Amino acid sequence: RPGAPTQEHATSSRSASLATMSSVVPAPASYVSVGGLKVHPVLAKLVEQDVCPGTGFSPAYFWKCLNSLIGELRPEVDGCLKRRDELQAKVDGFYEKLRASGVDTTKPDVRPQCQAFLKEIGYVEEDRGPVTISTMHVDPEIANIPAPQLVVPSDNARYVLNAVNSRWGSLFDALYGFDVVPQTAVQTPAASAEGPATGGYNPVRGEAVIGFANGLLDEIAPLASGSWSQVVRLWPQFVGAVQQLKLLLKDGSATSLKTPSLFVGAVGSLGPPGAKPAPTATPVNPDKGRIFLKHHGLHLILEVDRDDPVGKASLSGIKDITVEGALTAILDMEDSVAAVDAEDKAKVYRNICGVFRGTLEAPFVKDGKNMVRRPNADVWYRDERGDAKMLPGRVVCLVRNVGHHMFSDMVLTEDGRTVPEGFVDLLVTVGAALQDLRGTSRTANSRKGSVYIVKPKMHGSKEVELTAKMFGRTEEFFGLRRNTVKMGIMDEERRTSVNLRECIRVAAERVFFINTGFLDRTGDEIHTCMLAGPVVRKAEMKQQKWIRAYEDQNVDIGLFCGFQGKAQIGKGMWAKPDSMKAMLEAKITELMAGASTAWVPSPSAAALHSIHYHRVDVLTRQMQLAMRPPAKQESLLEPPLMQGRPSKEVVDHELRENAQSILGYVVRWIDMGVGCSKVPDLSNVGLMEDRATLRISSQLMANWIHHGLVTEGQVRSVFAEMAKIVDQQNARDGGYRPMSGNLDSNIAYQAALKLVLDGKRAPNGYTEFTLHDARRQAKAAVRSRM
Repeated sequence: RPGAPTQEHATSSRSASLATMSSVVPAPASYVSVGGLKVHPVLAKLVEQDVCPGTGFSPAYFWKCLNSLIGELRPEVDGCLKRRDELQAKVDGFYEKLRASGVDTTKPDVRPQCQAFLKEIGYVEEDRGPVTISTMHVDPEIANIPAPQLVVPSDNARYVLNAVNSRWGSLFDALYGFDVVPQTAVQTPAASAEGPATGGYNPVRGEAVIGFANGLLDEIAPLASGSWSQVVRLWPQFVGAVQQLKLLLKDGSATSLKTPSLFVGAVGSLGPPGAKPAPTATPVNPDKGRIFLKHHGLHLILEVDRDDPVGKASLSGIKDITVEGALTAILDMEDSVAAVDAEDKAKVYRNICGVFRGTLEAPFVKDGKNMVRRPNADVWYRDERGDAKMLPGRVVCLVRNVGHHMFSDMVLTEDGRTVPEGFVDLLVTVGAALQDLRGTSRTANSRKGSVYIVKPKMHGSKEVELTAKMFGRTEEFFGLRRNTVKMGIMDEERRTSVNLRECIRVAAERVFFINTGFLDRTGDEIHTCMLAGPVVRKAEMKQQKWIRAYEDQNVDIGLFCGFQGKAQIGKGMWAKPDSMKAMLEAKITELMAGASTAWVPSPSAAALHSIHYHRVDVLTRQMQLAMRPPAKQESLLEPPLMQGRPSKEVVDHELRENAQSILGYVVRWIDMGVGCSKVPDLSNVGLMEDRATLRISSQLMANWIHHGLVTEGQVRSVFAEMAKIVDQQNARDGGYRPMSGNLDSNIAYQAALKLVLDGKRAPNGYTEFTLHDARRQAKAAVRSRM
């Protein structure tokens, strides 16, 4: 890791955040001296060519600002990391003392004593009463309209652009391409005099998609009479000074929307039919246009085109429904990327700059043709009064920076110390966003003039307060309005969860988002109570008392702090990107639980998840939930400890499952630099894996080793067995390097094993340090072979 030495550099304590993450590094001769710092030439060039042009600020000023930020706030970062270690050492000592005296710390009757101790040492902060956020200048996509949220690794320009353009998506494509509608045999007609045989499109499956869409329209935009499956034509018609949507049914009768106000506009050539239409006849000039509906704040566009093959097959002529899917997307610099040095970070930063300037492009090949993906244009239409209106063509982009615990050698101080990586992330993000704030970008991101940064891995209110100071100083550096830089608080560490209201209090003027990150939160839960006893299996985690309290409390506190109409309350990622039917059945529960947004892994998933926001009136649901009693802190502090010992069969299955998951993710991270992977499990079901899922698996296995459920020898044996399986699962990938056959010298394999065997000592259970060190070794090995 840039400035993140391997675990050999750690102190002897179980968590050694500061000693592990910060170090002194001799500056290479190639580094550029500027602003009192020594900067990697690749990063210096990026700031000069991509960040500063058009901002009015010189590169020298940029680096001077970074040096000032380091001088002012580096001591506070160090203090926060030291505080993490001190508290963890006290928690460990507490459990060790109890167990040494013969107390069974897994029993529920010990909890009151544990919770009193956490308050005594300041782990649980003093509750200073109610707080109401006062965040201003928040875009409606965040403040007012519940909708899906996409998370995308920011090191891949094509993926980033897919996310930027995921605001609008084809419902028909999402339904047809996944398992939401039943699988059917492909109908391939024989060649005829009228043309060759057509292959690939399944008309039976196509009919099922049209049927699903008609049923959905019956749900959210019902007709005054009849159903959407009976519609043969639809067109806008002026009734006085306002247009209404008129529809013709196959029995010859005309109808309209049961709620006429759902129709908000149209474009194109659409009807009306003649005075005495033939119900089954097609018009002389085929209908072609777009009908705009709006429901629960989200738009649906009925794409009418009777010349299109799908439009011909549909009685109404609707060839597709373009749905408003993700309204926001997180461009991730953290868990889903493998950025370990200046070259990697420059790639990330360049994409961020391209998004905020509206210049990002990604060439690709489709059907043998060279194409270029760019940000979508805005969507124009005529509203119900005939006035021209515009809808944004892209999501509002948020940027997730790295946490306070990350240090980097891409910039060194004059005395050779590595710098907090989050400081560099922050200045680059805001510097890039200046184009958007000043209206000089080709496309607009925030129409309210804000910059949205999600800050992960914060532990308690002092670390949130530190982030607020960082944001405030950056605003001063660039001459921005106070609180221009908004803060998203990831509620993914135990000390933040238990003190969430105090965390919100210190960021009350700039917080725009809180989110439950179940995966990282579970990893921290395991690490915090590592010495208390063996934890339950991964599959049982979601049934534990703490997780229900955690999910409920996040919503309760968000609503009590006045988030509705000002900020988002989010829920986590759907981890099975190919299982969209299951997502459509399950993910609606997150909206019923009070979320105003929830994470999805792809644009197609965003299109399908948007259905839930039509089926649930989120704002009304939140008002209902605001009347329930708040979740109890005692339940939140209930650790997920086993009651009794599992069978050998259960232990063996858990070992194999976690070892395979760890190896499947780590080998691609280290050998290929892929930060977020779809990793097949033991049943070959593809699951989205990132550092958060890795944190759970490695911490769970470390916990079981510590408490004697498994031995180191068992772990090594299972890892060797699973390496062969992972090799088989990746055999068709031309860029994959097998682990089997050279386990002792394979960098990825040894790193995966180390994550478990040294997991108890890893600061807060984080995997970054081992991964980054191994990835740098792997890159160096590749260079040495060239």
